[in-house]
Amino acid sequence: MVEAELVGLASSGATTLVGLMVSDAWTAVRGRMARFLSRSAEGDDENETVLGELESSRAELTTARADGDNGLARDVEAQWRIRLRRLLAADPGAAAELRALLDELAPPRDEGRYEVVHNEVSGGRQNVVVQGRDFSRLTFGGRGGPPAEPGPGGR
Repeated sequence: MVEAELVGLASSGATTLVGLMVSDAWTAVRGRMARFLSRSAEGDDENETVLGELESSRAELTTARADGDNGLARDVEAQWRIRLRRLLAADPGAAAELRALLDELAPPRDEGRYEVVHNEVSGGRQNVVVQGRDFSRLTFGGRGGPPAEPGPGGR
C-alpha cells in the first residue's frame, strides 16, 4: 500500500470511528471496532483492553463536546488515526478489512443531492453566513417576512 493511501485510509477510519463514538450507533458497532483494532476474537484479553480504550476515548469526546473543547476532540481523533496507521503498516491485509468496515458503517450518502455540513459558533459577535445551493429571496436586516412581489410595472 502506498504511503498516501495508508494515511488517507487511517484518517478516514479515525474520522468515522470518532463520529461513531458520539452517535447512537456506538453501542452496536463498538465490539466490531474493538475486534478490528485488536485483531483478535471477541472475549480475548487484547479485545477487552481495546474496548476499554475506546470507551475512555468516548468519555473524553463526550466531555469535550459538553465543554466546547474542539482541541481535545481533535487530539482523540489524532490518537486513533496514528493507531490505525500503525496497524495498517504492520498488517497490509487490514486495509481491505478496514475499507469494508468503513463502507458498512459510514452513513449513506446521496452523492447527487447534499453534503453534510457542521458549523460551530462560539464567542462574541456572530456574522451571518449562508452555505448551500440554489438560494433565492434571502433578506437580511429587514423587517422579516418575504420581499414584496413586483407590481405590474416590474417594480
